[in-house]
Amino acid sequence: MTQRKAKLTLAALALVCTLPVAASYFAYYVWQPQDKVNYGELIGPAPLPDARLAGVAGQPAVVRADLTGRWTLLYAGPGDCDAACEHALYASRQSRLAQGQEMARIERLWLVTDDADPSPRVLAGHDGLRVARADPSWLAALPAATDGGRLFLVDPFGNAMMRFPPQAEAKRVIKDLQRLLKYSPLGRGEQ
Repeated sequence: MTQRKAKLTLAALALVCTLPVAASYFAYYVWQPQDKVNYGELIGPAPLPDARLAGVAGQPAVVRADLTGRWTLLYAGPGDCDAACEHALYASRQSRLAQGQEMARIERLWLVTDDADPSPRVLAGHDGLRVARADPSWLAALPAATDGGRLFLVDPFGNAMMRFPPQAEAKRVIKDLQRLLKYSPLGRGEQ
C-alpha cells in the first residue's frame, strides 16, 4: 500500500512540474495571443519638415514648431471634402473630445492636398481645427497621404508615428489615443 501511495505521489509531483511547461508550449504554439493591440498602423517615425504651410480659410500659417509639445491628429486630404473626408474629420474631432481632461494634449490639423478651399459648411462644426495648404515635403513625410485622404498621429516632437486606415472607426481611434495618453507623459507640459 505504501509503495502504491509513493507512486501516486511521484506521479502527482511529475504532473505538477510538467503542467506549466506543457501549458506554455500550448499557449505559444497553439493559442497565440494577438501580436498587437493598436488599431492604427505604426510608421516611421517620420519627422515632419520645417517648411511653412500657408493657412487656408483665413487661418494663420503653420510650421512644425506649432505642433511641438502636443499630440496632433493630422488629416491629409483634398479641400473638396467628400463623405470620406467628413468622416475622417468627425473621427478626429470625436477622438479628441472623448479624451476628457486629456484633450488639451491633442491638436487637430487638416492638410489640404490640392488647390481647392474647404467649404464653410464643412468647417462649421470643427472649432479648433487648423487648416493649412500641404507642401510636397510634408506629403513626402506622410506615407500614403495622397491616397484619397488619411488620418495620421503626430507625436509632440513633430514625428508622424501612426496612420489610421481609410474610413477609420472613431471608437477604435479613441481607444488608441486613450491608451497612448495613459502611458505616455509626452504633451503634459512636464517633459
